[in-house]
Amino acid sequence: MLIVDGHEDIAYNVVTFGRDYTRAARDTRAAEASNEQARTAMGDCMLGLPEWLAGNVAVVFGTLFAIPAHRKITGAGNNVAAYTTPQEASAQAMEQLDVYQRLADDNPRFALVREQKELEAVLASWKDGAPEEKRQIGLVILMEGADPIVKPQDLEAWYERGLRVVGPSWLAGTRYAGGDSSGGPLTDEGIRLLRVMQDFNVVLDVSHLSEQACLQAIDRYDGPVIASHSNPRRLVSGNRQLSDDMIRAVLSHDGVMGLLPINSMLREGWKRGDRKDAVTVTEVAAAMDYVCQMAGDAQHAALGTDFDGGFGAESAPAELDTIADLPKVGNALKARGYADADIEAIMGGNWLRILRRALP
Repeated sequence: MLIVDGHEDIAYNVVTFGRDYTRAARDTRAAEASNEQARTAMGDCMLGLPEWLAGNVAVVFGTLFAIPAHRKITGAGNNVAAYTTPQEASAQAMEQLDVYQRLADDNPRFALVREQKELEAVLASWKDGAPEEKRQIGLVILMEGADPIVKPQDLEAWYERGLRVVGPSWLAGTRYAGGDSSGGPLTDEGIRLLRVMQDFNVVLDVSHLSEQACLQAIDRYDGPVIASHSNPRRLVSGNRQLSDDMIRAVLSHDGVMGLLPINSMLREGWKRGDRKDAVTVTEVAAAMDYVCQMAGDAQHAALGTDFDGGFGAESAPAELDTIADLPKVGNALKARGYADADIEAIMGGNWLRILRRALP
C-alpha cells in the first residue's frame, strides 16, 4: 500500500535549520540534540529518506512557506527569515523551490512531480518486482500562503518552475485572503489570483483560509480543491479546523481533506508538553471517519501530516515516532471495519486522484 502525504515543510527546514532530509530522522535528532533553537521551534525530527522509504511514502506535497515578520516563531532565533514585503516573500519561497530542485537533481531517490508522466514514473518505481533501491519519493510543490506571488499574473512563472498547489492564506491572512486566525474575506487581488490559478488548473488549497474566504473561494473556483492539512472543527474547536460547512464545500467539489496526526488537533485541550501517549492513532482514524461519514464514502479523506511543521514526535500520537509509522493509521482504519480498498484510497489513492486531475 502506497502512502501520499499532502503536507510537509521540507524546504523551509532545510533553509532555516539546515536539516538534511537525505539522512535518517534519528540522525537529525542526534545532530540537533545541542541545538536549543531548532528543538524549541521544531521538536524531534520525524522525516528522513530512510523513513519515507520504510513507510512506503511514495509522494509528498512539499511546501513553499515564508513567514510574515509579525508572525515570526518565538524563540527560534535570528536564523528564521521573515518577510515584510511581497518581494521578500518571493525571494524566500524561490530559495525553497531551489532546495527541491537540488534535491531532485542531486539524489536519484527524489523526483519533482510536475506532469502526469512524472507522477506515473514515481509510482512505477514502487511496483512489485521493481528494484527497491530504485524507489523514488515524488515531490509535488505546494505554496502555503500566496504572498510570494507578487502579482496574480506572476503565477505563470511559478507554474513553469513546478508549483502545482496554492493555499492563498496562512494564519493572519495575506494580500489575497483572510486567514484562520484573522478572519476576513477574499480580497480583490485574491479573486484575480483564483482566475489565473484556474487558467493553469492549479489545485486550490483551503487550509488556513478563514471560513468566509474558504467558502467564497470554493464557490468561485472550478478547478481541483483540497484542504491539505486540516481536521474537523466538530472534534476539536478552533478556527484552524474546518467547520462542517467548509467540509461540505470541499466535498461538493469532489475535493480531498488531509487529516493531521497532531495531538492538539485530535484531542480537545491537548497542548505541547502534555503526554504524547494521551492520544493514539485510533483518534486519527476517528477524524478520518468523521469526514468519510459526512461524504458517505472513503473518497475524500487523506493524510496531510504537517510533520516537522513546527512540532515533532513529542506532539504526535503514541504510535507515531517518524513518518515510517504512518501505516499504523491504516491498521487503525482496518480496526474500525474499513475495507482494504477504502484504506488504500485514504492512505494515498485519493491524493493521486486529485493529482491525475490537475497535472498536465
